[in-house]
Amino acid sequence: MAGTLYLVGTPIGNLEDITERARRVLSEVDLVAAEDTRRTGRLLQWLGIRTKLVSFFEGNEEERVGKLLESLRAGSNVAVVSDAGMPSVSDPGYRIVAACLDAGIEVDVVPGPSSAIAALVVSGLPTDRFVFEGFLPRSGSGRRQRLAALASDSRTVVLFESPRRLARTLSDLLDESGDRRVAVARELTKLHQEVIRGRLSEVLETVRGRELKGEIVVVVEGATVAAGETIGDESSAVGLASDFVRSGAKKREAARRAAGLTGVPAGRIYDALVSRDYGIEAGSKRASRGRRADRSE
Repeated sequence: MAGTLYLVGTPIGNLEDITERARRVLSEVDLVAAEDTRRTGRLLQWLGIRTKLVSFFEGNEEERVGKLLESLRAGSNVAVVSDAGMPSVSDPGYRIVAACLDAGIEVDVVPGPSSAIAALVVSGLPTDRFVFEGFLPRSGSGRRQRLAALASDSRTVVLFESPRRLARTLSDLLDESGDRRVAVARELTKLHQEVIRGRLSEVLETVRGRELKGEIVVVVEGATVAAGETIGDESSAVGLASDFVRSGAKKREAARRAAGLTGVPAGRIYDALVSRDYGIEAGSKRASRGRRADRSE
């Protein structure tokens, strides 16, 4: 008879958050597949558990799935854990679950802490509808497309980010979505837990230049659209931004101001200002030619 695969949630910081069921399952299974055996080893030692550990991380996940399946088919029960929180959420786990289901092997879940949910509920932003985006692409068109899609999403957005890239991501969100409310949560449940709340521009100013450490969750307010309304017309928004540019504003600042007034994402307005002729350059050239003509008469 085949064994059972258990997806076990583990503490995201404070070890006291381990559940009684998680403690029991980790002690009763034949094998624990861990993203970091050293980190999980310390947890098991703290719990007084001596279950055998094997590594199961992104680099060896594909290879390890086959071996875990062999153990499960032979009747062994296997628990999968990540470094912290729920496995398979931006961590290894999905491939082994899919493989077990294809092989007719039972899969069970032992719920536990989740940094994404913890950050969402402590953010102060709406929790009735939200979307989890994990890590954004680091660069290229994929990143721009994801940011543009999120800019028009009315749901609260939950992201993971590294300390090194946090300021850049906040800046990109500000450019694309306008100055929305945001909460940056780091080191949740740990000694140095911190939640920074405010507008994107304010939080960006707060974190810029700081040497942050630990895992970071970013929670961003969704696009605000009143009942019965739609996000403003892009052409009108770009026209408004064009007026700001004529008055001396830089294009990126003009795009942000127009976004705040119309609801159209600032990134789309800025791209339009740069790539299309909405009369800014042409108007300036015509005015310049007119002034030269006046002087020649």
